[in-house]
Amino acid sequence: MIDTHCHLDDPAYSEDFEAVLSAQKAGGVERILVPGVDAANIEAVLDVCRRSDGYLLPAIGLHPENIGADWEEQLATIRERLFASDAPYIAVGEVGLDYHTDISYKQEQTEAFRCQLRWSQEKGLPVMVHSRDATEDCFSVLREVNEEASSAGLPEIRAVMHCFSGSNETAQRIVDMGLYLGIGGVITFKNCKLREHLHNIPLERLVLETDAPYMTPVPYRGKRNESRYMTYVTDVLSEVYGVSPQEIDRQTTANAKTLFGIA
Repeated sequence: MIDTHCHLDDPAYSEDFEAVLSAQKAGGVERILVPGVDAANIEAVLDVCRRSDGYLLPAIGLHPENIGADWEEQLATIRERLFASDAPYIAVGEVGLDYHTDISYKQEQTEAFRCQLRWSQEKGLPVMVHSRDATEDCFSVLREVNEEASSAGLPEIRAVMHCFSGSNETAQRIVDMGLYLGIGGVITFKNCKLREHLHNIPLERLVLETDAPYMTPVPYRGKRNESRYMTYVTDVLSEVYGVSPQEIDRQTTANAKTLFGIA
């Protein structure tokens, strides 16, 4: 299994980080991708990744919830680090749009998202896209940047829609754009409709993720999440697709390696 989205720099892991890392390896987790969320946590992400001897892979980006009055300064810092000659980043992310709790900086969110998508194309990196209560605007920005890329002879955006829990129609639109769906613990929740919305979606377009320490799957819901708990996600996907959990593991791992260029 590959966890394509795990916040291991979170303080929730600070007291037992080494033990947590060992437990993931023992639990069958092959690699873990650690996204950035703003300029302030760049060093924290890099620090945990350096401690893992290549097992943890860093990403960098400005999360929409962290966009405020200093958003342009944050973007300038992130761009400088992303385009450094020794930049170790495997993806741009976590970036996107979030209208759930605060739209004070709605226009700035859009501009920051657009900007970071363009950087991903310049660098040839995939993107971890966060979209909450902003589906249509998110699609609009993705289409706009892809059209720009087509006109300029650049490749289209490679991306995963992080923590997907939407409808079958939305899932199909994502797949039609050549993007991937990140599937995590929410699919194990009792009232989740996601398992009903994946029946027309090719398994080849799914990657596993946790969003740890959040979104812990049943039966550990309410506790700190860990990458090894993705087995509960593969069990549900096994039922959805009518194949073994081992096949879910194999295919989603191959998908993650393709999307993120992991050897």
